[in-house]
Amino acid sequence: MIVINDVSDFNLTKTFECGQCFRWNADENGVYTGIAFGKVIKLTERDKNVSIFCSENDFENIWQNYFDLSLDYTKIRERLCVDDFMKAATAFGAGIRILKQDKWEALCSFIISQNNNIPRIKAIIENLCNAFGDKIIFEDKNYFSFPSPGKLAGLSIKDLVPLRCGYRANYILSAAQSVASGAIDLDALSALPPHEAKAALMKLHGVGAKVADCMLLFGLYMLDSFPRDTWIKQAISKYYSSDFDPAVFSPYAGIAQQYIFYYMRNA
Repeated sequence: MIVINDVSDFNLTKTFECGQCFRWNADENGVYTGIAFGKVIKLTERDKNVSIFCSENDFENIWQNYFDLSLDYTKIRERLCVDDFMKAATAFGAGIRILKQDKWEALCSFIISQNNNIPRIKAIIENLCNAFGDKIIFEDKNYFSFPSPGKLAGLSIKDLVPLRCGYRANYILSAAQSVASGAIDLDALSALPPHEAKAALMKLHGVGAKVADCMLLFGLYMLDSFPRDTWIKQAISKYYSSDFDPAVFSPYAGIAQQYIFYYMRNA
């Protein structure tokens, strides 16, 4: 077990419930269990101390980076307080951290997220993993990893019918085939300028501007990406003008977006 004492800006509920990830769930005691990079771990939070139930090796090689623990979010929040609305949103969302997720999982997850709500997104992803992921035994329970693009690329639309993901099934398979074949290299996208990476992503069948922006932020860790969903559009309409430019939050527009999303959805 790794204990992070007096960690700055790391709230488990806010981080896991802000719409950026879909495989973390809390029990009645507030203990979160999640699956990422083929590993299952648990986390608890008590009096600003976060306990991560994993080995020291896994913490150093996976989770320290995954939870973005080297970035000072307190300073970023101060920088984002450009007006009264953002002062309220950053204060309300304090504790959110952008996770450094597996690129393929992020892409596939946000393809599934199109025109969907979070409970249904989570259910589809869980069914996808249970059906096609690799079994992981943790505390005598069965969990499943996120299936690789190679595993999904060989499937048919019929194979995905039990997931009840509708028209998204075709998009999932098309993306899996593109990644598995090397037609698109997700690792290489990280080295491109954001506008070039976005253009490459939008060549994928079923990937529009919003999914591409989500992938830039949550899959490629491009922190200036500013996805616009219904909640963000409502915030812009209510608090800003029609010509609003998220560059006011640069280079952390993506983190600002998370504070705005969480505030609009939960305040």
